[in-house]
Amino acid sequence: MKKILNIFIIVFFLQVLSLNVFAGSDGTVELNNKSSNIGKSSEVKDCFETVNRGVFAFNQGLDKVFFKPIAKGYRYLPKPIRSGTSNALNNLSNVVTIPNNILQGQFIDAGINVLRFSINTTLGIAGIFDVASYYGLNKLDKEDYGQTLGTWGVKEGCYFVLPVLGPTTVRDTLGSLVNFSGGDAWYNVTISNDTRYFENSDYYYSRLTAGVDFRAKNLEAFESLEKNSIDLYASVRSLYLQDRIRKIENSSEITETMNDDDWEEIDTQ
Repeated sequence: MKKILNIFIIVFFLQVLSLNVFAGSDGTVELNNKSSNIGKSSEVKDCFETVNRGVFAFNQGLDKVFFKPIAKGYRYLPKPIRSGTSNALNNLSNVVTIPNNILQGQFIDAGINVLRFSINTTLGIAGIFDVASYYGLNKLDKEDYGQTLGTWGVKEGCYFVLPVLGPTTVRDTLGSLVNFSGGDAWYNVTISNDTRYFENSDYYYSRLTAGVDFRAKNLEAFESLEKNSIDLYASVRSLYLQDRIRKIENSSEITETMNDDDWEEIDTQ
């Protein structure tokens, strides 16, 4: 039961908090990228809107009483601790990004990420220090199996909101399941295989910490969204769907972001 709860918390952060663009409050997702190959707008069916709104309200309440306070406390940690944690988590994400780079035909990016992972894991002490950037190997966008399915032409399917796990689509849910069936090397060495070097809890703690780190970086952005949205549910839906389009297209032309930059960049803004 504890493991199931931990997975719920992990995926909630990974999916609810990965909202990287500001969009309108209707069901249509508008992509501000004139060179878009997928199209300037995409209509995704909200098949269970009435139920989704109830689940969304539950998730918002859970965020206010639990996740948001933790994220605020995290911000009081010294910058070196926050930066080192963020660097290590970003380095760890390469174990999912690299195979998806390959599956999407991004072989140069895959090579760069392999070098970044190798250098930062060794010289950077498990990724705490981003040594690879000093050698000109700058951080690239993360990739996941949901994005890969999108690049292969798989449609989103219905949009729905799950308790704790948050917003998703049929396609992204299938992509997430790949992580738990051999597609995530970190999951394999901590959960799937009984190794003496890692505990099951190492995987859950790393994913939970990644969510806290991301939530803390975007406290103001999400508060602004809550204040300025006439219909917060519809705004979050549009944010999630537009963000998925942006990531599938590897688009950098966005209007307003909730970011996952380094803490040094955020603290100097």
